[in-house]
Amino acid sequence: MPQPALLAHDLVRNLGGRRVLDGVSLTASPGHRIGLIGENGVGKSTLLRVLAGADEPDGGSVTRPADLGFLHQEMPFDASSTIATVLDEALREARQDLAELDRIGEELARVPEDDPLHQDLLDAYGRRLEQAQSRESWDADRRAALVLSGLGLGPVAHDRPLGSLSGGQRGRLALAALLVRRPSALLLDEPTNHLDDTAAAFLEEQIRSLPGTVVAASHDRAFLDAVSTDLIDLDPAVGGPVRYGGGYSAYLSEKHAERERWERRYAEEQQELEELRRSAGVTARRVAPDRGRVDNEKMGYGHRAGRVQNQISRRVRSATRRLEEQERAQVPEPPRPLRFAAGDLAAPAEQGTQPLVELRDVRVPDRLALDGLEVAATDRLLVTGGNGAGKSTLLGVLAGHLQAEGEVRRRRGLTVGLLTQDTLFDRFERTVRDTYALSLGAARAERVPLDSLGLMHEADLDKPVGQLSVGQRRRLALALLVARPPQLLLLDEPTNHLSPRLCDELEEALGTGPGAIVVASHDRWLRRRWQGREIRLEAVRDHRGQAVRVRP
Repeated sequence: MPQPALLAHDLVRNLGGRRVLDGVSLTASPGHRIGLIGENGVGKSTLLRVLAGADEPDGGSVTRPADLGFLHQEMPFDASSTIATVLDEALREARQDLAELDRIGEELARVPEDDPLHQDLLDAYGRRLEQAQSRESWDADRRAALVLSGLGLGPVAHDRPLGSLSGGQRGRLALAALLVRRPSALLLDEPTNHLDDTAAAFLEEQIRSLPGTVVAASHDRAFLDAVSTDLIDLDPAVGGPVRYGGGYSAYLSEKHAERERWERRYAEEQQELEELRRSAGVTARRVAPDRGRVDNEKMGYGHRAGRVQNQISRRVRSATRRLEEQERAQVPEPPRPLRFAAGDLAAPAEQGTQPLVELRDVRVPDRLALDGLEVAATDRLLVTGGNGAGKSTLLGVLAGHLQAEGEVRRRRGLTVGLLTQDTLFDRFERTVRDTYALSLGAARAERVPLDSLGLMHEADLDKPVGQLSVGQRRRLALALLVARPPQLLLLDEPTNHLSPRLCDELEEALGTGPGAIVVASHDRWLRRRWQGREIRLEAVRDHRGQAVRVRP
């Protein structure tokens, strides 16, 4: 049975008075795994909801397979339902396939071959067999155990109610249920959230093995690079969303080359237009009626004047016509992308051999245990480890926001800035522009304008902070830090909720400049390319069975 395609034509969706999707079309054939990328707010999640049928478009149409699977933010089960309930629902279609094959087989055994019903039963058996083979229904129960183990849920009892699971565990269970089902089309919104490295690698392997269609919106560049056969960039473009073949690495290369071509064409055409304007202007001055005669024109001026004036007039008209035509058809100026345009992220500290911060035998009960750590004046330090390993706790200690047992020494007068994972502002009714100016002071805000940093769109500057997305609030918090660079900059999961392109530019900025920067991150793409020092925190248990965090 051939896998059906997922088709969308000319989709339009308006939300809150804003057009989020404007004529988006998409063809996702079986075997294609399409990644959706773009800035926050360009419509990735909205497109997935419309494709899934969870949201109706204001225009356009969608043709979807009947068994499409969509990774919802919340599973359609109440808190008292158990893991076993979720698994039974995920296995329902496979079990129906096997039960129906058994039923039809029994009927075939009873119906004589010369009975007209026999052929109908054979046809029905063939259709159901193809469906069962496509879903790998015979392997479903084994697959369920494998998927639960691969996503870190193997040890969790199946009678556990969903209300007792953490948010991360519920998200992984929802993902597991879809992988067990193996639908013809699978729609995923940020599927690697709450996954450690092992689980993310397992997910990538599972998705690559699916015979149907996959469409995934993700900020995880390593995931996009590992699974995507195509990427669709939903950022505004002249011809609408652009589709690129290959994974994230191929996208970066093509995007860079495309931008260079556009900028080169624009620059060459602007130069040509400027020459035409200059030519038209010079020629027009030559034909001006009140222009005085120069000496070498006085001889014969009278009888030649009319002919010369007519020739120059024709040149003026010709140059002006060519200028007007080229201005009408000129290449549009490449829009300035939302770029991380800050200067130095951290400020230089006074020269000296003393570290900025020194930790000795530091303990935060049940959260962190560290024998020693020094952060030098120009350090670039990456802190890694699994969820709950103490990365955020360590940054809190370095910032002086958390009290710790042991010895914590900071250089006198040290300035420290911390970007936390949870970005909160006291006054949600204030606009972005006012929040920035009041936090920094008028003089500093004028010296380092918010729009010069490339972290916020101009259209968002007059929005109340409470209306910003999580990613936009983190951008604003980051802007406040780099507008007045500290000597020690601490960044907790800085690439969370940022678009892939902005993540790339932030990472480039992290590697250069004065001051010290400490980054805690689970971002696999960032970690693979890190050029500085790295420490890994791991959770272990002491002799009393209590969890502590140590550096190996």
